[in-house]
Amino acid sequence: MAPAYSAAANRNKKPILAVLGRVLPKHGLVLEIASGTGQHVLHFAAALPGLRWQPSDANPEFLSLLMELVASAGLENVKSPILLDVTETTLPVRAANAIVCINMIHVSPWKATLALFDGAEKLLSSGEALYLYGPFRRGYKHTAPSNKAFDASLRCRDSAWGIRDMEKVVIEAEAAGFALAEVVSMPANNFSVVFRKVK
Repeated sequence: MAPAYSAAANRNKKPILAVLGRVLPKHGLVLEIASGTGQHVLHFAAALPGLRWQPSDANPEFLSLLMELVASAGLENVKSPILLDVTETTLPVRAANAIVCINMIHVSPWKATLALFDGAEKLLSSGEALYLYGPFRRGYKHTAPSNKAFDASLRCRDSAWGIRDMEKVVIEAEAAGFALAEVVSMPANNFSVVFRKVK
């Protein structure tokens, strides 16, 4: 069953917002991929009312929870959540002005990361941002012993999961037409990684 509350999401929503407030446009549509419990999108939407937010998730259980949360929050700039699996050939969104994807690529197969960039290339225009958040390896090494242990636990749960090498993620982003704009160290050995569409 999908959890109704994430303590980690509650802890990191303010540091993430501090970065998003700088890198997102003042107006437009932001597609959030893998919205999970919905705590992030509701916090961001309340703080950045000039943006419209489209929550989504590939898990139908999360989607049901998201729909309830969005409806109860009553925020006019949050659209009804949609079912979205980045590995599907056709995404249910035609365009966006930015994409936010938090804590997804280490709990999904590598093909999901590739599909995320492919879909973002189709949805975003030149200069628009794709924002990733989560743990990464840097220099092909873990950044902390806790991340190494976390990576091992992920791979025990699913051999296709695991903390990704930021260098490999950047290579795939560049192949899809994105340039690395900024890397921000975040609490608990996580990173904000900002890409911009080149053309």
